[in-house]
Amino acid sequence: MSRHDALPPALRRWVIHAALPWSARSVLRIWTRALQQGQSEDEALARLDAAERATLRRESFGCA
Repeated sequence: MSRHDALPPALRRWVIHAALPWSARSVLRIWTRALQQGQSEDEALARLDAAERATLRRESFGCA
């Protein structure tokens, strides 16, 4: 839990509302990569949304 507490505030808020149980390491990796590529925080959050949608889509195809 302390790793989640150490996340940047915007990222912590995103994790709280996420549909999946993301690890702090996973979200921080996506977040950091987006920011290093020059994206804004909003764009980094959008990237996380896209990653979550893709994961949910993959999981829904696996459950038939």
